[in-house]
This record gives sequence, structure tokens and C-alpha cells, in this order.
Amino acid sequence: MKTVQIILLFLLTTLVNAQQRISGSVTDTKNNPIAGANVYLEGTYDGASTDINGAFQFETMETGTQNLIVSMMSYDVAMQSGDVSYLKDLRIVLKEAINQLNGVTLTAGSFTAGDNSKASVLKPLDIVTTAGAAGDFVAALQTLPGTAAVNEDGRLFVRGGSAEETQVFIDGQRVFQPFNATANNVPTRGRFSPFLFKGITFSTGGYSAEYGQGLSSVLLLNTTDIPDQEKTDISIMSVGGGVGHTEIWGNSSLSFNTSYINLAPYESLIPSNQGIQWNRPFESISGEAVFRNRGEKSMFKLYSGFNHSVLDIDQEDINFDDFVRFRLKNNNLYFNSTYKHFLEDDWTITSGASLSIDTNDIGILENTIATNETASHLKVKVNKNFSNRFQLQFGTEYFMTDYTDTFSAPNSDGLDSGFNDNLFGAYAEADVFFSNSFAMKLGVRAEHSSILNATSVAPRLSLAYKSGEKGQFSLAYGDFYQNPVTEYLKFQPNLETEKTAHYIFNYQYLDNGKTFRAEAYYKDYDGLVKFNTVMPQFNSEYTNGGDGYAAGLDVFWRDNKSIKNLDYWISYSYLDTQRNYRNFRESATPNFAPKNSASIVGKYFITDLRSQVGLSYNYGSGRPYDNPNTDAFLAERTKSFNNLSLNWAYLISPQKILYLSVNNALGFNNVNGYQYADAPNMNGTFDRRAILPTADTFFFVGFFWTISQDKKSNQLNNL
Repeated sequence: MKTVQIILLFLLTTLVNAQQRISGSVTDTKNNPIAGANVYLEGTYDGASTDINGAFQFETMETGTQNLIVSMMSYDVAMQSGDVSYLKDLRIVLKEAINQLNGVTLTAGSFTAGDNSKASVLKPLDIVTTAGAAGDFVAALQTLPGTAAVNEDGRLFVRGGSAEETQVFIDGQRVFQPFNATANNVPTRGRFSPFLFKGITFSTGGYSAEYGQGLSSVLLLNTTDIPDQEKTDISIMSVGGGVGHTEIWGNSSLSFNTSYINLAPYESLIPSNQGIQWNRPFESISGEAVFRNRGEKSMFKLYSGFNHSVLDIDQEDINFDDFVRFRLKNNNLYFNSTYKHFLEDDWTITSGASLSIDTNDIGILENTIATNETASHLKVKVNKNFSNRFQLQFGTEYFMTDYTDTFSAPNSDGLDSGFNDNLFGAYAEADVFFSNSFAMKLGVRAEHSSILNATSVAPRLSLAYKSGEKGQFSLAYGDFYQNPVTEYLKFQPNLETEKTAHYIFNYQYLDNGKTFRAEAYYKDYDGLVKFNTVMPQFNSEYTNGGDGYAAGLDVFWRDNKSIKNLDYWISYSYLDTQRNYRNFRESATPNFAPKNSASIVGKYFITDLRSQVGLSYNYGSGRPYDNPNTDAFLAERTKSFNNLSLNWAYLISPQKILYLSVNNALGFNNVNGYQYADAPNMNGTFDRRAILPTADTFFFVGFFWTISQDKKSNQLNNL
């Protein structure tokens, strides 16, 4: 018996001596103790939890090299490897885990519309519910800060930049002619229907290195990945009609819409201003389609759109006794395909291609102009999520542009002009999240143009700091390059790239349906094209000697919670800009840049009346124009621009809507500018005429009917 006791005592002593004690403390990056953290040896049951002081200790029979794991909710898992005998008195620091829902986000210079973005200031497509937009999301974007209402044009003018400085992309692929062709001083519209898009990102500056060839802005349109149900949309309008349908089978779906617009009946009831006579009012037929196929680890999309439009108009001209006839026939065809594949280890590869064919047959008096532009875009990009703190993307792309036009006059030979360009681009960009409060986006883009024989390298940088639970500050800097526009390159290919640098400081506050944004910016232009004639022509002298700047402040406020059923936003922009470009004789503010712009947009749902009513008010201070009767250049201003638009959507039934809207309901007599005579009259004075809108007020009536599986869906959110 005594022998057995001796043996047991020996074994117990050996066991105690074989145990190793592991100890230490756990803190955060600010040296605050973390209580309740789980500490254990990987692959064993040996472990403990930290106490109120962050301390831990436990014993183990394990020997040799082991992995000590420390985990705690809201923190990244930490691991320390080493021989068990050395795992004593450790000091382990846990880093705060990146919270994708509540963490910092990079927002400087961009407005996002999408359900999946915590930085959204707009809901998906809800910008097209704006009164006066009449279903054109480009017109609705003009209620956001940073844009200017250039009433006679209709395109996007952003922060002192011309309309050509904004580029449009669908699913990451370039759209080369995003706006309908039109006559001079007759506003255009975007070509695309909002019904096929799940989200919109409108960048007013400092945008990603993924995108180039835009000095001021990019507009990113993303088509819907997976439709929620099959449905048919029917539209009957005072200016035409349309039909759309979505069909789903398995993992594939097809959505299409087509529309016919004819302003002739409207013009017969409500004629245009006296300065315009329509021989054939605007008429168009257009359509779009998106095919989607979702694989287990892939997504394929094919988008196509076409548009055919014609118009014939007589316009007043100060230099002619009779009206000047202008005729236009435009055909536009656009294809876009993308394929995304999700690889192992969080690698993603996306490839895409787009093709655009655009032709115009134009008649001005007895002269004719025939234009043809064929352009394509090929792109491959790769994304890698190394962790929730570091993501990398890089890619390459190729743009091809082939443009020709022929000018013909009676009793003379035609004048041909055009150009061909191959542009190669490559970029790399990283998102780095140092914590839930601090993040950085760092990128660089390089491009080479064959027609210019020039290479550019553009760095991009964004920083964001979350100052509290609801607010954050952002900074952005970037260089942006763009080839000279077609009206220069077709006559003179030996030019250089135009350049601007963006500096942006942003503050954003989000709180339960309330959004506040304030953004200050400065843009420095260099290498802008100048010429020495009234208009660009084949014998003009061209240089890249132009420059300029734009500085300003944009403010945005939105609230859809404080008052039941009311959703509204307010925008204000201050702009100080001058440039010396085109045929300017000195630096001056261009005629598309008002100093002050403001918008108020409101939508209110009246439950008892089953109605949604809306209003939008747009204001722009007077824009510059040049008066040759004075020595000053672009020194005079038009009167301020004002526009109050109203709409009313009445739900006849859950899926049938009667819709009415009126643009410029108060009939403000806006003046878009002045045209002066080419030569003085007998008194030595240059005569002028006011450039007026085609109509002071525009009325619209429509009936919209949705047929869907749930018998509830309607087009209210798209009106």
C-alpha cells in the first residue's frame, strides 16, 4: 500500500511540474483594458476569459510551439505564436474590427442613390420623382448642388465645367452619346429610361482612378442585377406612349422598354414662343433591353439601346431677315456587355465591352452636314479583398473613336473632316481602412492617346475621418485629363490633353432620415484649347494655351422623417470661376456658370386622396453674356432664372396611376442670353435679340398601368 502511495505521489508531482501557466493582458489601441475577451490555445480546450482589468491566466499540458488566439466581438482576432514556456506576461493589443454598416465611408465629391449604400443621400431612382423632370433623371440631377441650370442646353454642367467635361458610364462601360441630338438653343434629354437602373452615383469631382477622360464629373448608372418579379408597365402620355416588360426564367431574366414621342399634337394645342416655328416637331422612337444571367459564381449582363429621332425647325436669327431652317435626323445604337466572375480567396474579375454608332443628317438653310461616330470601349478589372481593412483593384481599358463629317454647300465641293483615336488606359487603386473612424483611397491612372501621341499620369487620393456616430469629414485630391473635344480634333489633331486638378473638403451628417452635406472645392485648369476665329474651323489656329479655375461651396439638406408623408431636400451652390479658353480675349466667367444656384424639392403623400403631390423650385443667378457695344468682355448678366414646377400622381387603383405635371407653373419669363448682330447698324450699335425658352410653360398628362405578380407594384416611384 505504501508503495502505491509513493507511485501516485510521484505521478502527481510530475503532472504538476509538467503544467505550464500562460498569462497576460488584453487592451485596445488606446491602452484601455478589454474585459470578457476569449483567450485560448488553438485546437485545445485550454483557455480563459479576461477579467475587468483585461488580465488572463490559465494552465496547460501542451508543450512546444502553440498558437494563442484572442477574440472579442467588435475587434479583429489576434494570434500570437511561440513556445508555451514563453507565453507569459503577454501584452496583446486588439484592433477595432471594421464595421461595414456603421464605419467610415469615402464620400467626398459624390452623391449615391442605392439601397446598398450607407452613404446614400437619395433612394434608388427617387431623383426622377422630381417635379419638372418629366422622367429625365439628368434634369432631376440638376436639383443637386454643384450643377447649373443651363435652360437652353439640358446637359449636366458641373462646378464651372462645360457639359463635355462630364462622362456617363453604364455598368462601368462608357456611353459616348448619352444625350439626344437637338437644335441650337433647344434643350436635350438623356437617352436612358430610369426603369432599368438600380442605382446612380453622381460624382461632382475627385472621382475614382477607375474612370478617366472627364475633367469635371462622372455619372455612373448601374443596371438591376436580379428583378424581383415579372411585370409589364404601360404608359399613355400627352406626348406619346411606351411599354416595358420583365420576364424571368430560372437564373436568367430579360427586361425591355420602348417608347414613342411625338410633340406635334402638343404643339398644335400650345404653340412655342414666336422665335421658333416647328415644321416638324420633335419625334422619336427608342428602346432599351437588359438580359441577365446569374451563375453560381458569376453574373453576365447584356444591355442594348437604340434611338431614332427627327425634327425640322425654323429659328429666328438676328443676322437674317427670314427665319433660319434647321433639319435633323439622328440614329443612335448602343451595346454594352459585362461579365463578372467571383474567384477563390476573394478575387473578382470583371470584363466588359461597349459599342456605339451615332449618325446625324443635318440641314442648315441650303447646307448639309453628315456626321458618323463609331466608338468602342473594352475593359478588364480585378478586385481583391485581402481583409476588411485592405481592398485592391486594378485594371486596363481601351477606347477607340472613329469620327467623320462632311459639310456640303450648293455649287461647291464637300469639305471632309474627322479623326481616329486609340486611347489606352490603366489604373490601380487601394481602399485602406485604418479603423472604423479613418479610411483612405489611394490610386493612380495612366493613359496614352494615339492621336495626341501623349501620355498622362494622374494620381488620386481620398481621406475620410468619422468624427462621431453620425458625422464625418472627407478630403479628396486628384489630377484629371481629357482629350480635346471633337469640334477641335476633327480640324487639328496636333493638340495636347487638357488638365484639371481637384481639391475637395467635405462634411456629411446622417441621422435617421436626415442628411446634411457641405462641400468646398477648388479646380485648377491648365492646357485648355484656344482658337482665333469666331467658331472652330479648318483654318483656325489652335493652341493649348488656355487656363482657368473654379472654386465654390455646395450645401445639401434632406429630411424625410420629421413630418409624416413629407420628403424634401434643399440645395445651394456658390460658384466663382473664370477661364481663358476657346476664343476668349481674356479670362472671364463663361456663360454657362451662374454664381448662385439653389433648389427646393418636396414630395408629399396624401393618404386620404391616394395622391402624391410634388414641387420643385430652381433658381440661378444671372449668367454672363458679352455685349459688343461695350469694351468689357462677358461683363453683363441676364436676369435670374426661376422655375417652379408641380406634379400630382393619383392612384386610381394600386396599379393604375393618373399623372399630371406642369413645368414653370408661374410662367416666369426666363431669358437664356442674347444674340448680337455680326455688324453694327447705321447708328454704330450692335442690335440684339433675346434667346428665350422654346416655351415658358410645359404641361404633361400621363396614365401609367403596371401588371405584376403581386398586384401591388406600380410606377409611382418613377414619376
